[in-house]
Amino acid sequence: ETIEIKKHKDSENPRFPVQTVIRPNTSEYHDYRGYAGSIAGGIFKPGDEVIVLPSMIKSKIKSIDIFGRSLPEAREGDSVSVTLEDQIDISRGDMLAPPDDLPIVSQDITLMISWFNEKPMRTGGKYLIRMNTNEAACFIKNVNYRMNINNLEKDFEDLDIKMNDIANISIRTSRPVIFDPYKKNNFTGSLVLIDEGTNETVGAGMIE
Repeated sequence: ETIEIKKHKDSENPRFPVQTVIRPNTSEYHDYRGYAGSIAGGIFKPGDEVIVLPSMIKSKIKSIDIFGRSLPEAREGDSVSVTLEDQIDISRGDMLAPPDDLPIVSQDITLMISWFNEKPMRTGGKYLIRMNTNEAACFIKNVNYRMNINNLEKDFEDLDIKMNDIANISIRTSRPVIFDPYKKNNFTGSLVLIDEGTNETVGAGMIE
């Protein structure tokens, strides 16, 4: 409880998860289509070529805006609105990234999970995941091992995951989701598991 936690900052991998689409209903900005969110890694500048995920459509950044003015660049942590040179169907949960440094798009995820809930984890159980600005259903495919928190050894025998346990698990999502390994980007590489019935957060994970 007293240890200092140093988060990995300033990831070199540009990532922009789209949180919402801005379409002002005014005559002055009738043709404005901005994609708002927080920069999750790297630097974005007007003119940068980007790929829209998961559609894999290519475009260029037209402007980066904040409070009615344009910025020469946006860095990790900045909350901005990005416009593109092309009219593309983009929605919440999509992501912008450079063509030569794309995140992973997959339905299969292996991660280290810390279990919070009094109800044990259920192999085959269905949950929701929330990651970045995205949400999807998933089920637990396998518990690969449980971490013995006393000696940090991997336990392949006792795979019943209870409250406060840490384990390596594999999940499959209902549709492809966008992510990075946690070591590469701690924002796009983390997620939470939610009980569909109670809406409780039951676990938090770091993607391998």
